[in-house]
Amino acid sequence: MALSRPVALTIAGSDSSGGAGVVADLKTFQALGVWGAVAVAAITAQNTVGVTATHLVPPALITAQIAAVTADMEVAAAKTGMLGSAAGVRAAAAGLRDAGIALVVVDPVLMSKHGDVLLADDALDALRSELLALATVVTPNLPEAGALLGRTVENRDAMAAAAQALQRLGPPWVLLKGGHLDDGDASPDLLAGPDGLEWLEGPRLAQPHTHGTGCVLSAALTAYLARGCDPREACSKAKRFVTAAIAAGGPLGRGVGPVDPGAVSQGA
Repeated sequence: MALSRPVALTIAGSDSSGGAGVVADLKTFQALGVWGAVAVAAITAQNTVGVTATHLVPPALITAQIAAVTADMEVAAAKTGMLGSAAGVRAAAAGLRDAGIALVVVDPVLMSKHGDVLLADDALDALRSELLALATVVTPNLPEAGALLGRTVENRDAMAAAAQALQRLGPPWVLLKGGHLDDGDASPDLLAGPDGLEWLEGPRLAQPHTHGTGCVLSAALTAYLARGCDPREACSKAKRFVTAAIAAGGPLGRGVGPVDPGAVSQGA
């Protein structure tokens, strides 16, 4: 029987504890019925406590991985995560441009859940100038949006202004994650699209184990785009999916445990 699933590609770093990066992306793709392909941009030694070592993959090997996959498979959508350096960002952008992938989700990963830096400061210019121009949707949290724009984003009004400013850098859709917002029991995300702004409301779960949240959200968004959803529907479904994955997370290890995309049904 022929394998008939859309293909999604993740270009990101590995997490040796399995909670984030390409490992979390592949678990999410599998849960959502999408075939996952990988271009590894960095290798990290990490666990639930922190990151102890990082090795950046040579830029030429990043583009070679993308080229190898896309020369053989029809990739419906792709996402980027941890790229590590300006050279890594440029390599990912070049690979995506050469492959002509139309649907791209950019998760501008700057640091780990534990506060470890995962993107060099000098890479922000490359991310703004090269990668955001290719993005269908960009999915920053508030600190990432602040770093990209050179401003603080601390409340809903600032989120609205930031989302629109990010659109002006290239992506037609911005899913600005409000998990860092001090908003009581709510965890609102703001979706900015061609037709304006829309709040995606959700509950703030009393759950300390949230490692991999951003990776799972952007991977679910990529999977839904690969399955044919439009960006607005894909963002809404991805938020519901990651909320369920957070609820299913647990205390693996001694630190911040991972969310569990494998425990979420495709109907989430």
